[in-house]
Amino acid sequence: MQVQLPGAQPFPPQDADAVLAGLDPEQRAVATALSGPVCVLAGAGTGKTRAITHRIAYGVRSGVMQPQRVLAVTFTARAAGEMRGRLRQLGAEGVQARTFHSAALRQLQYFWPRVVGGELPRLVERKVQLVAEAAARCRLRLERTELRDLTGEIEWAKVTQTVPEDYPAAARLAGREAPRDPAEIRQVYKVYEELKRDRGVIDFEDVLLLAVGVLEDRAEVAEQVRAQYQHFVVDEYQDVSPLQQRLLDLWLGPRSSLCVVGDASQTIYSFTGATPSYLLGFREKHPDATVVKLVRDYRSTPQVVHLANGLLAQARGRAAAGRLELVSQREAGPDPVYSEYQDEPAEAEGTARKVQALLAAGVRASEIAVLFRINGQSAVYEQALADLGIAYQLRGAERFFERPEVREAGMLLRGAARGSTDPLLDGAPESLAEQVRAVLSTRGFTAQPPSGSGAVRERWESLAALVRLGEEFEAAQSAAGLPADLSAYVTELDARAAAQHAPAVEGVTLASLHSAKGLEWDAVFLVGLTEGMLPITYARTDEQIEEERRLLYVGVTRARAHLGLSWALARSPGGRASRQPSRFLDGLRPGTPARAARGVGGGRGSITEGGSGRGPAAVRRNRAPLKCRVCGRVLTEAVERKLRRCEGCPSELDEGLYERLRDWRGEQARLQSLPAYCVFTDATLVAIAEDAPGSVAELAGIAGVGRAKLDKYGAAVLSLCRGESPDASAPVEGQPEEPDESDDIPDLWDEKDTGENSPEK
Repeated sequence: MQVQLPGAQPFPPQDADAVLAGLDPEQRAVATALSGPVCVLAGAGTGKTRAITHRIAYGVRSGVMQPQRVLAVTFTARAAGEMRGRLRQLGAEGVQARTFHSAALRQLQYFWPRVVGGELPRLVERKVQLVAEAAARCRLRLERTELRDLTGEIEWAKVTQTVPEDYPAAARLAGREAPRDPAEIRQVYKVYEELKRDRGVIDFEDVLLLAVGVLEDRAEVAEQVRAQYQHFVVDEYQDVSPLQQRLLDLWLGPRSSLCVVGDASQTIYSFTGATPSYLLGFREKHPDATVVKLVRDYRSTPQVVHLANGLLAQARGRAAAGRLELVSQREAGPDPVYSEYQDEPAEAEGTARKVQALLAAGVRASEIAVLFRINGQSAVYEQALADLGIAYQLRGAERFFERPEVREAGMLLRGAARGSTDPLLDGAPESLAEQVRAVLSTRGFTAQPPSGSGAVRERWESLAALVRLGEEFEAAQSAAGLPADLSAYVTELDARAAAQHAPAVEGVTLASLHSAKGLEWDAVFLVGLTEGMLPITYARTDEQIEEERRLLYVGVTRARAHLGLSWALARSPGGRASRQPSRFLDGLRPGTPARAARGVGGGRGSITEGGSGRGPAAVRRNRAPLKCRVCGRVLTEAVERKLRRCEGCPSELDEGLYERLRDWRGEQARLQSLPAYCVFTDATLVAIAEDAPGSVAELAGIAGVGRAKLDKYGAAVLSLCRGESPDASAPVEGQPEEPDESDDIPDLWDEKDTGENSPEK
């Protein structure tokens, strides 16, 4: 059960001093710091949202701030909705709490007719289709995952204010591992921008870029905005991008009434352009800033907090220097449980059984979460929970208030509230909750849930959430001495819908670590914690590895009391048990000493104490330097080593062979129900198409073609190289395990997971 923060109030306080009642000393310091720049360094679970909403409410109630002159910005619609709900409860209605994008869009819609003329161009909510068309015009055939990664790369370029012509150099400078050749991305990016101009549409990033352009070019517009908003609060400040910071500076102008809140240890969106540099450098930019640290953790037990602190104690880099040592305010709870399984299905089944045990012990399903690194891991856990008859919900699915059954229920409740003569209320009891049940029963709601899972159960869960919300609303209204009738309840529903403040749906949450940011549960299971998954394979630099550590930290700090951490030694039953637990658990789980730092990008095969030293890292150390076959330069980049040439050197690609290889790979992936990169990555296909090997030995010499893949696909690939057509429908025994240890560059897990809760998406 969640710990109630000190002094939490169910209804608006009577005066300014009452707003401060129950705040701890540090939260009170935040709430009363109403002048000048303020920087709040807030650890996970320390009540940062409580502190900044009480600061705004205190400023409004004390007369220092006018609510219409305050703009609070954050990064997701859900977070903005929660902030608006809290401010409303504190009697600070009228304060604008928005995402960066929605605030900028609102301003553009207002000023555009005056400064440009006509209506603002239509906003394209899903740019991926337009990117696909741009790629087709560039004669590029992209798979779904490649298209998504390319779209993300264009988004990164725009939020870092990089124009198409500068993309290759900017990506190289940032150390990004581009999903395609940077020159190809530059061209697709350029054509994408041309398509938008031709069709008179804009994307989400354009909203910020255009807002910046209008404020910079039209001084009178900037002055009007600054006259409207005189006080700014920025939540999750560690996630701002250069473009968002530029817009914030324009909003603020020469003034200093700015309060920022963040935690550098929760920076997990750098792939979108987010950077903690502005948070960590705030004191340098504002020497007179008031800095307050929130370290009292009201969310998690001492056992969970101890693990979280230990995880960050091993961190390196600038962000690590800003880490906060949390102090739990809760009573002791159970120790974190570490579990090792033989394979992924066994891990999923074991996790489902533990979930079942918690449910039997009285923990609500909505207070349990299973978190993983990438969305592709969810299927096996969905199956395991369904096999035990446990309801679940996928985080990032359709918004609650946009679900058809919720919209329909809202209309029924609204109609029923219009008068006591409504047939739905004939003879209705006085209890609000019973009235809500009576209305929803006409659409299939029952006291007991339907058996099984699927759409029927999901519909019931949505209606049950509305019933529980009615019960909670009735209790809160009664405590405040206010009426609790259907009209008031419908008004509450409308306010929540506008704020996207959804009630909890009763089902175990399945979510990626990225999408779990900002959420919390009584029990959290962190699964798939192996080398190559966390840190993920494509995290190679020190900075990327540290971000993966922070991602695990975010996962750990989602748990209030129960925390499980698990990994599987093999992917499928009977597979080679070659996986190793994540290096981030070294020295934290019982019986493991702290290890020396592994080399940059070290993966499954990196040398550890007591290990064999086998694997990619060991193989590379024993080889002579690999040189470009064209210019002779020593190759250091992963893709260059795979191609055995510099990316800029002339290619001898056999395009016909490359197309045949891609078609064959696609068919193999379809037959095995796998992502195409699990057969061979694009870089491996390019290397094969350049070399056109004529023998098994020559094919084995290509990086990415290890023993397992040579046995499985070697004959077919050599047939394609000879111009022959292999039998694409021939059965393939088993599924590819992790890349063979002789591979220089692992083929598995090339997919980048952006997460459903990525900023503004």
